Amino acid sequence: MSRGDPVIPLIDSLLGQVVVLDLTSRYVCLGTLERVDEAFFVLTDADLHDLRDGQATREIYIYDSVRLGIRRNRARVLVRRDEVVAIARFLDIAED
Repeated sequence: MSRGDPVIPLIDSLLGQVVVLDLTSRYVCLGTLERVDEAFFVLTDADLHDLRDGQATREIYIYDSVRLGIRRNRARVLVRRDEVVAIARFLDIAED
């Protein structure tokens, strides 16, 4: 990703922080944002969760992760940028 990309300062501010990636599919990914390039978000200590595996909605799963902690199931995961709908700092998720 070139430094001329206007998104870089926004994403750079999230590097090293725990984030939530909402994906276009029935997946959600939570973890520490390690790196971003033209094609991928790289997260470490991540939870890549298929929402079809349970009854919880995306919002409830994320809320439960805030309350109970992230259920890490990947040491490192690459998530395609074109699959990401939204990115948020984990600390910005409201508990109530």
